[in-house]
Amino acid sequence: MQNVQENSSKYSNKIITMAAGAGGKTSKALISSLILPALSNDYLEELGDGAVFSLGADKLAFTTDSFVVSPLFFPGGSIGDLAVNGTVNDLAACGARPLVISLALILEEGFWLESLERIVRSIQEAANKAGVKIVTGDTKVVERGKGDGCYINTSGIGIVNENAVSLGPSKILAEDEILITGPIGDHGTTIMLARGDLGITADISSDTASLADPIAAVMEQCGKAVHAMRDPTRGGLATVLNEMAESSKVGIEIAETDVPVRQEVRAVSELLGIDPLYIASEGRMVIFAESGYGNQILDILRTFPQCQDAALIGKAVDLHPGFVVEKTIFGGERIIDLLVGDPLPRIC
Repeated sequence: MQNVQENSSKYSNKIITMAAGAGGKTSKALISSLILPALSNDYLEELGDGAVFSLGADKLAFTTDSFVVSPLFFPGGSIGDLAVNGTVNDLAACGARPLVISLALILEEGFWLESLERIVRSIQEAANKAGVKIVTGDTKVVERGKGDGCYINTSGIGIVNENAVSLGPSKILAEDEILITGPIGDHGTTIMLARGDLGITADISSDTASLADPIAAVMEQCGKAVHAMRDPTRGGLATVLNEMAESSKVGIEIAETDVPVRQEVRAVSELLGIDPLYIASEGRMVIFAESGYGNQILDILRTFPQCQDAALIGKAVDLHPGFVVEKTIFGGERIIDLLVGDPLPRIC
């Protein structure tokens, strides 16, 4: 406990702010100054979407996540399928085929049973689509006014594909090609509009979806060429690329014209002054692969409906290690940095 108290004094804020859960600089400071020093071990220090460990002859991946999205229901999904898909995709990012999930529901007194039934039904449908089973769980109820309706915690276990050669940022090499499995920012923009505070309407739906099948196909056919994967949720694509650049000690270059963004998402972003690179996606994966394999992986991904707009967006480079640089549509360059917080809290 003494170590925790000593390290907490290094944290710039004396209280937890919303920015601490946004995946940006404040989140990083909280984790690095308080949590990691107290709990550090070889698995946790990887700071990946899950931990990979051996059990007999098999390699397993384990992940956990909590979901506090507001509103609970939104175009294209709900907190229920978001929880399943988010857990499944974190396992897929470890190169694993998801097998089983736990489900913990934290419900607020007064929450409508009809709403809970909708959530549970969406959980069942998402689990069936992803090919996973809900094998254990827990239910807690908190007093009225202290739970915001429903929160969900999930954990998942998957078996790692034999072609997955120790994935992680440390495996990224200069000249690796960087791919995204589809347009970015759909989910965060959907949540932003669904809250109804902006008075803006647009034909946008969340991209929440399982990537278990497309990533399994990539790993089966090109797994030895895949060096790292990460899903761009909190903080969006920009945050993932910054984390990868810093951890791998390589530079990253992307082209603005190559990053897929739906026109509706771009229009809302411009109206609100938000960069789409920082808006969360919930059904996308960033893939770092050995140079020369990008187009082959694209061909595999595009056979799946949720990945038909997959794109090659850039590469890792020897220049400017630890930094992400975007070549703009006007021919210039700009540094893509981590945000301090997040312009849109509670998107997952």
